[in-house]
Amino acid sequence: MLNSRVEDTNFYSKNSINIGGKLLNLSIPKLMGIINCTSDSFYSKSRFNNLKAVIQEVEKKIFEGVDIIDIGGNSSRPGSKLSSIEDEIKITAPIISALKKEFPNLIISVDTFRGEVAEKAIEAGASIINDISGFDFDTKMIDCLKKYPVPYILMHSKGTFETMHEQDKKSSFKEICFYFSEKISILKSIGIKDIILDPGFGFSKTFEQNYGLLNRLDDFTFLNHPLLVGFSRKSMIYKKLMLNPEDSLNGTTVLNTLSLQKGAKILRVHDVKEAKEIIKLMF
Repeated sequence: MLNSRVEDTNFYSKNSINIGGKLLNLSIPKLMGIINCTSDSFYSKSRFNNLKAVIQEVEKKIFEGVDIIDIGGNSSRPGSKLSSIEDEIKITAPIISALKKEFPNLIISVDTFRGEVAEKAIEAGASIINDISGFDFDTKMIDCLKKYPVPYILMHSKGTFETMHEQDKKSSFKEICFYFSEKISILKSIGIKDIILDPGFGFSKTFEQNYGLLNRLDDFTFLNHPLLVGFSRKSMIYKKLMLNPEDSLNGTTVLNTLSLQKGAKILRVHDVKEAKEIIKLMF
């Protein structure tokens, strides 16, 4: 029964993205492994503050079956302090360059909302931009995309970097679809063809809205772009279960499974091994 539901949603969704001239087939969902090169990410075990530790963790994730590594140099957790552009570049670009040297075939995305950071990351070897702001926080992101039309992860959020975690009761399914439609139109107008949609679980939404969006995830397929979801160890899980991020793997697995049933094509995760097992069982 699980497989029939997944196959039904596959018909409506785009099943591949072009990365540097090579197609990444999404008919079997892919895993994006999180690497936070910061000292204040909300999940302590995802923090890596030196190159040796990053390489070791990426090697482990590759062994476990990761498809994409997402490198972030600025935490987006509630209450996090915004680093300077210069510091974010100094963190991300050398690590991306070293990873491409160590693992030449590795697909790397850069988790940033800053155009200058994204540009330096692409020049260092990144091939996907993962932007939590939908290019709202920095107008230079559009300039970067015009220069480097790489696949772009378009996430829904509202407000500013400082207010994006505030709950907004207007963040309805209809409003988010309108947001995506407007942004997709702009991206296509500047030549971005490979667009991945992220509903932004945990950003600008109440608990009820987060779970309502999960229940309607398959309805996003009418937009005809692959869906990425990021539930991994987030507060919508651990606060609901009265736990902490360290104890929320089981809840993460449940929501990842439900999202695959509803057509998600990419899971953004801390725990690759467990997420890979879900995909092996379902596909």
